[in-house]
Amino acid sequence: MADSIPTLSLLETRILGTLIEKQRTVPDTYPLSLNTLLTGCNQKTSRNPVLEADEAEAVQAIEALKELGLVCEVSGSRVVRFAHDLEKVLAVPKQASALLAVLMLRGAQTAGELRLNCERLHKFADISAVEAFLDELACRSEGALVVELPRLPGARENRWMHLLSGEISIEAAMGGGAATASGSSQELDQLRQRVAALEADVAELRAMLMPLISH
Repeated sequence: MADSIPTLSLLETRILGTLIEKQRTVPDTYPLSLNTLLTGCNQKTSRNPVLEADEAEAVQAIEALKELGLVCEVSGSRVVRFAHDLEKVLAVPKQASALLAVLMLRGAQTAGELRLNCERLHKFADISAVEAFLDELACRSEGALVVELPRLPGARENRWMHLLSGEISIEAAMGGGAATASGSSQELDQLRQRVAALEADVAELRAMLMPLISH
C-alpha cells in the first residue's frame, strides 16, 4: 500500500478498532471470527457512536479493508478468522495503534481520556507519554493520522480525533460542543429570569407584611 492515508468508512474504522482492541484484551479469541467481530463492533459499551451493523455490511467492509491490506484472512481453522495489519501498513508502533483504536471506537477524546480508555490496550506512564505519541501521529511526513481540535468553551483540555476517515470539518467537530454551550447559556438566562421573578415576589410579599409586623 502507498504512503497515502486510506479514507475509511465508520464501519471500517470500527472493525479495525475492534480487531486491535480484542487482540490486546482477549488474545485467546484472536484472530476473530466474523460473528465475534460483528458483536464487538455492535457492542453497547465503550463505543461512540453505537452501531447496529449487519453481517452483509460487515463482510463488505472487511473486503474493502482487505484490499487496502489493513485486514487479512487467517487460514488453518474451520471458521474463517480475521486479523489486522494496521501497524505494518501505516508504520506505527503498538502504543500509537492503541490510541488510534480507542479514537476509532470512542470518537474524539482528550489526552487524559485516552490514557484512561487505553488502559487495557497499553498502559501509558503519564499523559505526557500519550501526548508525545499523539504529536508523532499528527506530524507524520506521510500524512497526519490524528488532529488536535480547538478547545471547547469551558474545557481544560483539547480533544483529538483520528483522520483515517479523511479530513474533518473543525466546525462540524466543534458543533456538538457549541450547541451544548449555547444550550447552557439559554438555561442560565432562564434561571436568572426565574430568580429575578422570585426576588420580585419576595419583595412584594415583604412590602405587604411590613405594616402587619410594625403593628
